[in-house]
Amino acid sequence: MTEDELQALLEKTLPAADLHGLFVEECQDQDVRLRFSPAPDSDWTTAALLSLVDTSLRATAGVTAKLTHLTVTVLRPAQQADVIALARVIRRDGPTVHAEAWLFSHAVVEPMLHAAASLSRSPIR
Repeated sequence: MTEDELQALLEKTLPAADLHGLFVEECQDQDVRLRFSPAPDSDWTTAALLSLVDTSLRATAGVTAKLTHLTVTVLRPAQQADVIALARVIRRDGPTVHAEAWLFSHAVVEPMLHAAASLSRSPIR
């Protein structure tokens, strides 16, 4: 899948509230790099960051995948800047996908959040 195809699929599938100015920067076989932009004059809330994690994990595991298990470690507070998400599939086991996502404030230097998850894939209807 190309970056443009993934961008269109995410925009079509996800609620507008979960997009946060989403831009697909890179899309490879099992790795994606997404950029999210904060709303003007607002801070990233915990709920918004969890939304970014969900979007990132679903972008790499399959947009129809549903979270079954999630572990999140917050490493540092989010800055008022774009968030870059790097997500990748760790292992596929039938309908179950194990994946991880790293969130970075503005640049891929020091992560602010790490998430590990299991997702259940379902066919696109």
